[in-house]
Amino acid sequence: MKSKERLTPSSKMLSDILEKLAEKIYSYKAYPNDADVSEVAEALTQKHPCLRQQDSFNESYGWKLRLKQKMSNYRNQLKSHGLASEVMVNSFKHKSPEDTHPAKNIKKARRGEANHYPSQPSSETPESLEQDRTSLLTEIKKRNNEKSIREKTAKTFGYRRQEVVDQKPVTEDIMARCPALFQMEEINAEFLRVPAVPLQARFMAQLDRYSTQLLQVIRKKGGATREKTAKILQFLDQAANVDIKRECVLKSLAILGERVEDLIKEFLVSQGDQAEQELQSTIMAIFIIREDESLLHKPKDIGIAIDGVEVLNELPSVPAAVAMLFGLIYALNMEYPKGFKFTFEAIQKILMELCSNKMSSKINRLSSELHDWK
Repeated sequence: MKSKERLTPSSKMLSDILEKLAEKIYSYKAYPNDADVSEVAEALTQKHPCLRQQDSFNESYGWKLRLKQKMSNYRNQLKSHGLASEVMVNSFKHKSPEDTHPAKNIKKARRGEANHYPSQPSSETPESLEQDRTSLLTEIKKRNNEKSIREKTAKTFGYRRQEVVDQKPVTEDIMARCPALFQMEEINAEFLRVPAVPLQARFMAQLDRYSTQLLQVIRKKGGATREKTAKILQFLDQAANVDIKRECVLKSLAILGERVEDLIKEFLVSQGDQAEQELQSTIMAIFIIREDESLLHKPKDIGIAIDGVEVLNELPSVPAAVAMLFGLIYALNMEYPKGFKFTFEAIQKILMELCSNKMSSKINRLSSELHDWK
C-alpha cells in the first residue's frame, strides 16, 4: 500500500510488520546498531508513506523504537528455542561468573561482520566437524589439493569461528589446528565468509580509487607530516610499478599521526638477526627484507608476524601483505594493534566500506577531505 493517506495498523498488522522486519534484519545482523534500525525504519516509511507518523520528528522514529524492542524480543524468542547461536553465546549460562553483567564481553559483530558467530551445519555434529578439521591437516600436505582444502575449510567455518570467538586461542594454536587458514586464498575466502565482502579485490580497487585524492591531501600538509612523507613521495614520483605506488600511498597514512614504520618494518638482508629478534617480540607487523633501502627494487621477502609468530611469508607485494593482515584480524577475531587504531579504521571504513556510517572524528575528517578533492 503506497497511498499517502495515513493508515493506522491494527494490532495484528503491526505485529506482522514488525515480525517480518525483525526476521529480515536478523538474517543480516543479530545485533543491529542504532543507525541500522534507523535506516530500516526510514526505508519502511519511504516505501509505504501511509505508515508515516506525523507526530514523529522524522515520521519514522516511532517505528524505530518499536523495532528496537522487537529485535530484543525476537532474539529472546530464538534463544528460547535454541535457534540462535550468536545470541545463545551471550546468555548468562555461557558466561563466566565474573562476566555475568548483561553488557559485559558480549560476543557480537563490531566491525561489519555479517557472520560473526555462525551456526554449525545442521547436518553435522561437533565430532564430525572435528574429524573434518583433523583431515585437513593431512590434506594440506598433499600437492595440487586446493579444491579439497577449499571445500573442507568452508565446511568447518562455523565450527572454527565459534572456537575462535569463544576460546580466543593464541595465534600459534590456531596455526597448529587450522594451518590452511594462513594461506592467501583461504584468508580471502574466510573474509568473504565473515564480513561477506571480497578482501583483496575491494582493497586494491578502493586503494587505487582514492590514491589520487589521498596524495593531494598528503602533499598539502606541512610540518612534521610533510617531513615524514617526503622520502616516500619521492619514491612514488619515480615508481612505474603499480604495487610500489600502492605501497607508497599506504605508507603515507602517517598523516594520521601513527608510526607506520612500526607496522611495516623494513630490514636489510644483512640485518637478519635483528629482524628475527624483533619478529619474536612483535604483536602484529609486516616484515620486509630488502637488498638495499630503495623502495623501487622488489623486496627479497615480505611476511607477516602475529604474537611473535611468522604466519605468512613470500607475499607478492606490500599492499597484498596489508590486505592479508587486515583479513587475518577478522579471521582470528583480533583487536586492531595498539598504536594503529586510526590506520586500520581508515582501511576498514574508507577503503573496505565496513561500518562507514560511524567514524571517529579524525577518520571522518580524512574521508571528507578525500571527497572534497573529487
